[in-house]
Amino acid sequence: MASTLIGKQAVVIGAGMGGLVAAGALANYFEQVIVLERDSLPSEPTPRAGTPQARHVHALLLSGQRALSELFPGFEQDLARAGGVRLQSGLDTRFEPPGYNPFPQRDLGCCGYAASRPTIERAVRRRVEGLANIMLRQRCRVTEVLASPNGEAVTGVRCENGEGASEMIATDLVVDASGRGTLTLALLQSIGRPLPEETTIGIDLSYSTCVFAVPDDAPTEWKSVITLAEAPHNRRGGILFPLESDRWMATLSGRLGEVPPGDAEGFLTYARSLRTPTIYNAIKYARRLDGVARYGFPESVRRHFERLDGFPRGLLPIGDAICRFNPVYGQGMSVAALEACLLQRLLERPAGNSDPIAGLAPAFFAEVPTLIETPWSVATLDFAFPNTRGQRPTDFEMTRNFGIALTRLAAEDPAVHKLTVEVQHLLKPRSVYRDPALVQRVLAKMTETALAGRG
Repeated sequence: MASTLIGKQAVVIGAGMGGLVAAGALANYFEQVIVLERDSLPSEPTPRAGTPQARHVHALLLSGQRALSELFPGFEQDLARAGGVRLQSGLDTRFEPPGYNPFPQRDLGCCGYAASRPTIERAVRRRVEGLANIMLRQRCRVTEVLASPNGEAVTGVRCENGEGASEMIATDLVVDASGRGTLTLALLQSIGRPLPEETTIGIDLSYSTCVFAVPDDAPTEWKSVITLAEAPHNRRGGILFPLESDRWMATLSGRLGEVPPGDAEGFLTYARSLRTPTIYNAIKYARRLDGVARYGFPESVRRHFERLDGFPRGLLPIGDAICRFNPVYGQGMSVAALEACLLQRLLERPAGNSDPIAGLAPAFFAEVPTLIETPWSVATLDFAFPNTRGQRPTDFEMTRNFGIALTRLAAEDPAVHKLTVEVQHLLKPRSVYRDPALVQRVLAKMTETALAGRG
């Protein structure tokens, strides 16, 4: 890996997954990297105030796992040592999409690990803390990103420490991994720059989660369950994942008015109402280890920074600040890790000019849409549900029918099944579905389905 320094100091706002992986990518290119986090960071893998979503099921996709191993070699062993449960792709998950109960289970030749969000985040944080030139400051809330008088360049951040005292930290680069990106937007407004255009998909997602002890008589034919809602009328879904310490985490979701309850009895009743009985049967007699946690997610949001003309030197939003995905699809952590790998590759490139920091954001914004294209295409599937807000793609029905036929083909053909899983895990781009031979087979399956429907 290159070790050419491009600056003295970088500041990363936020010590969530996006901030931690960004710090790891920056470490070889700045004398010092300071990560500023408003929360207290627990030594144990427990949820913290700034990440209420951490109490719910999180998936680390195979692409995210590999990206973390690229940033922190050997990271998969970290997950195993932390108690992550090994999942063999295609085999250990009972997948229940509409029309299948379940989808065929096959060993597709690759595996990942299931663990709680706090455990994954702590494992990454330990790696970051092990890098000598990274300083992680807790209870330090950034209130403002500072810029030069003409607004051309970022010069530092203003923050409040744990005692409420204000201080200014000068820096060459600010990475905004604060989540919603409000600090970046506030800076653009303050210097009179336009805000990025946004594409939104309003889903009003609600979910409730409960943790159970895995019972002695737990099913042996699966380790996890994914039960999808059936559009357009059924808006309820559920996910059951294994966690470290022999636990199950069950998350029940609803959208557009379907709200899972926050009490234990209501939770089981809602689980019983899912399309299939698998999750309910698994947890109905299992020992509950905690109360029911709830969370809401109003909309998926994509900010088009790539469309802006000019951007302040030394500022780079990353992760959720660029794109927030429907959490049901489990893409957020993995996309953040992939973006950090992209950042690292850009830093590794030989500088084409004497100011590599000036070219960093434009280069990142130019390439990140390709990275986001595949996971965002999954978010557009939410338009299958009536009353979903936003601009429905003009070719949506064709795309959806193609996807249904592709799923039917994958159920019959292990090679196609493996391909679809590789795309779902962001190991391959969605463009692989445009292969002429595959398109021909999918179109034939669409014709077959249409004829069967008429019959």
